[in-house]
Amino acid sequence: MSESLADLMPQIRAWAEELGFSDLGVTEPNTGVHAERLKEWLAAGMHGEMAYMADHGVKRHEPEALVPGTLRVISVRMDYLAAPDAPTKTLANPEKAYISRYTLGRDYHKLLRKRLATLAKRIDEAVAGYDYRAFVDSAPVLERALAQRAGLGWIGKNTMLLNRKAGSFFFLGEIFTSAPLPLDEPYSGSHCGSCSACLDLCPTNAFVGPNKLDARRCISYLTIELKGSIPKELRPLMGNRVFGCDDCQLVCPWNKFSKASKEDDFQPRHQLDNSDLAALFLWTEEEFLKRTEGSAIRRTGYEGWLRNLAVGLGNAPTTIPVTEALKQRARDPSPLVQEHVHWALRRHGIEPE
Repeated sequence: MSESLADLMPQIRAWAEELGFSDLGVTEPNTGVHAERLKEWLAAGMHGEMAYMADHGVKRHEPEALVPGTLRVISVRMDYLAAPDAPTKTLANPEKAYISRYTLGRDYHKLLRKRLATLAKRIDEAVAGYDYRAFVDSAPVLERALAQRAGLGWIGKNTMLLNRKAGSFFFLGEIFTSAPLPLDEPYSGSHCGSCSACLDLCPTNAFVGPNKLDARRCISYLTIELKGSIPKELRPLMGNRVFGCDDCQLVCPWNKFSKASKEDDFQPRHQLDNSDLAALFLWTEEEFLKRTEGSAIRRTGYEGWLRNLAVGLGNAPTTIPVTEALKQRARDPSPLVQEHVHWALRRHGIEPE
């Protein structure tokens, strides 16, 4: 390793902090035991319809196969929770729509990728002659495994990366580089202890054991990744969660250390942190596209959005706003939406016309 690269690390960490990253670590392009765990998970079919998790051969768990010549992976994290005490208030009101906290603001992909590209450029200007590629969910990268091996935290029983000073409400990003930067110590051990809150309090019992999530039962999967009908037996368990789910994070004791994000782009937009299910259900497709512009919510599509809201309304108290909203879409042109609306109406004792 060149002396200049070793001497540069304090400056790299300072640049990362200046760019809004909460932490930075460096590891080898090796995911260790996590590669075998991924293979076992895929073999068990727990990824459901997420075929992309099985695509790309070994590239997901072998960074060198993804970017030949990679010698190091720089892993960073950035806090995103706007108001640490707000999520539970929305969950407790069954007429409100609960939207996962990571997606209330602008889509994080562009912001993180731009900051990572800036960081890579600064390193390259300081020590030229090496290659850099930045990733933020834009390629098959086993990011939590790499973050753990870069010393940023441990992977908890809920499969999230946990940090003793910041909980788990943060985004991860990586820079693959050919520069032989000095390595950080992998995070060893776990601080979950005997706690099993995340496993015991999952609304749909999606955990089959510690560190083992069956995505096919996970509300995040059901409301975002699943494109068809949500299994009827799981619908009542979803409550008012209409895009993603944070329960396994909200019940984690380590998240009492979550930091409020300083990024304006992560602040809630269009009151999506405090909106009624019935009001959102009446959005036209044009309104949906306008109010979710630049948001990760777009991923579910308008049809999926209405499907999810119909389930939330089916679980809501029987009130006039709730039943009237459902009646207005009882003949929705989408068979998928119509099916879920009819289910919701019957939950309120109303037979669809």
